[in-house]
Amino acid sequence: QVQLGESGGELVQAGGSLRLSCAASGRTVSGYAMAWFRQAPGKERTFVACISWSGGSTFYLDSVKGRFTISRDNAKNTVYLRMNNLKPEDTAVYYCAAGTYSPDPHAYDYWGQGTQVTVSS
Repeated sequence: QVQLGESGGELVQAGGSLRLSCAASGRTVSGYAMAWFRQAPGKERTFVACISWSGGSTFYLDSVKGRFTISRDNAKNTVYLRMNNLKPEDTAVYYCAAGTYSPDPHAYDYWGQGTQVTVSS
C-alpha cells in the first residue's frame, strides 16, 4: 500500500511561485508514474502534469506549460511540482497520484489528501 502526502500549498500573489511536494510512504513509488491533479471549487478534478517512473518523460496541461515543472527524486520517494508565474485561475486543491503514466485520473491507483493553493490577484 502506498500513502501519499502533499505539502507546500499556501496563499500567494499572482506572479509568484510555489513548490509543492508529495512524499510517499508505505512502499517505494519508484516503479510508478506520478502525477499532479487539481480541483477548483465547484469544478471537476483535472490533470496538471505527470512524470514517468524514471523521470525521463513528462506531460503537461497546455495552460501550465512553461510555468510548471514536475520532477521526482526516487531516492527520497518524493515528487515535486514547481509552479512559477502563478495566476488566479491556478487556485485549487492540488493532489498527487501514483499509477500509470497518463493524463487520465483513472490510471492512478493511489491519491493524496491534497494541498490548497490560493493565488490572489
